[in-house]
Amino acid sequence: MNFGFVLHPMDARRDAARRYPIAKYLPGAIVEQLLARKGSIFVSDITGVRSDTGATTEGCFVGCPLTPRMMKRMPLEECYKRIVATVEMAAEHGAKVVGLGAFTAVIGDGGITVAERSSVAVTTGNSYTVATAIEGALEAARVMAIRPCEAKLAVVGATGSIGKTCAQIMVPQFAETVLIGRDRARTEAVIESFHFGPDIRIAATTDVAEGLRDADVIITVTSAAEAIIHPHHLKTGAVVCDVARPRDVSRRVADKRNDVLVVEGGVVSVPGDVEFGFDFGFPPRTAYACMCETMILALEERAESFTVGKDVSVEQVREMSALAQKHGFRLAGFRSFERAISNAEIERIARNAGRFKGGYGVEPARS
Repeated sequence: MNFGFVLHPMDARRDAARRYPIAKYLPGAIVEQLLARKGSIFVSDITGVRSDTGATTEGCFVGCPLTPRMMKRMPLEECYKRIVATVEMAAEHGAKVVGLGAFTAVIGDGGITVAERSSVAVTTGNSYTVATAIEGALEAARVMAIRPCEAKLAVVGATGSIGKTCAQIMVPQFAETVLIGRDRARTEAVIESFHFGPDIRIAATTDVAEGLRDADVIITVTSAAEAIIHPHHLKTGAVVCDVARPRDVSRRVADKRNDVLVVEGGVVSVPGDVEFGFDFGFPPRTAYACMCETMILALEERAESFTVGKDVSVEQVREMSALAQKHGFRLAGFRSFERAISNAEIERIARNAGRFKGGYGVEPARS
């Protein structure tokens, strides 16, 4: 069974310039005006996905030429129309299940309307994104010599589908947790929905600075259009797993803080000799977890909208994690701000933070 995946530009000038070089010389607002006039774009074929079971699949990337800022500004119905049109382009190329990438999975009702209006199944990929975010955050904590049972966890965007489920699974492993959301009542309601025992220490706040001040491990996954985590927010030795697209963590953190480890959530090694036909900034044969969930459903011959809406259940996360293991998808080392992080870099960060405890042996992505 074939699959498709919807891409879209995050930054009008930078991303549009990959296809239209002249864009790098134009103001961002002008590029957005030009993008708004374009229809869906066929980007590339995807070949060579081969499961450990021997099953194979092929697919394609299709492009919706809207940035997150454009999607937020335009009427929601128009946004749905543009996304559905892009999904249908993938269907015309043989896809039976289509993944919604980045902000197309966030806008509106999280894929429900798009799934209802599309002729094929749709998934946001959030189930496997949650699984890899948790795995990546805990592995990053390990290499930074952080013991969860003695550490504080912060979840930014805790009222969203990914953040809520990450918290539900991770909270019992940590000494204390703070959930950070834009609305205090909704964030407190998330805590009440967990039904943890009295020994669990967990609090809610709407203040990012307050919530992150003494956090050791941070999962951040908001739908903000711009960075919300800045260098002064983080304590020495902190680990941040940034699952959000666009990123929640400012690039200035990498420039100014050599004592914290920021990793991207959901970066996965794809089984087989996969060729994407498009450079989205990853090493060969690696992809985002949301892309991989779509591939996994295709390998399973499951043309179903597995993950849509604003909620992701623990059961969905566990099922998709098991299917990923079955087919040979695995966490692909660490990446930060669109580049791989070497063991030597991690060691330097740990030394700067006073956390170095010896070699780590983190498995790098295949090249």
